[in-house]
Amino acid sequence: MERIDADTTVDLSGRWNDTDSRLVAQAMITDCMNHPWITQHMSKSTGKRPAVIVGSMRNKSSEHIAVKTFVNDIERAFINSGQVDVVASVVEREELRNEKEDQRVSANPETIKEMGMELGADYMMTGELNTIQDQEGGEKITFYQTDLTLTDIKTNVKIWMGTKKIKKYITRKRYSS
Repeated sequence: MERIDADTTVDLSGRWNDTDSRLVAQAMITDCMNHPWITQHMSKSTGKRPAVIVGSMRNKSSEHIAVKTFVNDIERAFINSGQVDVVASVVEREELRNEKEDQRVSANPETIKEMGMELGADYMMTGELNTIQDQEGGEKITFYQTDLTLTDIKTNVKIWMGTKKIKKYITRKRYSS
């Protein structure tokens, strides 16, 4: 056993991995943040940063993909851009609301966090991951396509769409019987 740096690219199987997740999220959010929607939002809202929520990410690929890891990578890239506020997911908000309710009963009144002070999201990012595979003998190509859409929650207008493609060529030695 050998420990390696978490940012080291290791691709043993040719399947989607942590490096793919991180690189796709970074590339897509960089592309998203370099489009006019953010400037338009800032001018319409007198300089307030847009609030974004990451909604459903569907795995429509032929393999298991840890979608929550990908969502976390997207949220991290958004936050690290410094250009948007990322609001909590539905599950996270429910947990936070439960904590606020518990504070009303158990916390020092000076430290209680009020209900009804949440930041509403302006935009929702949704997406899906797909694969196409081609295999012959000991050779295989797996094509991954990640499609993300950013939609204005108020108007339901899609304001940005991005695609990131990865193609992996895998060779395997034939096993003799």
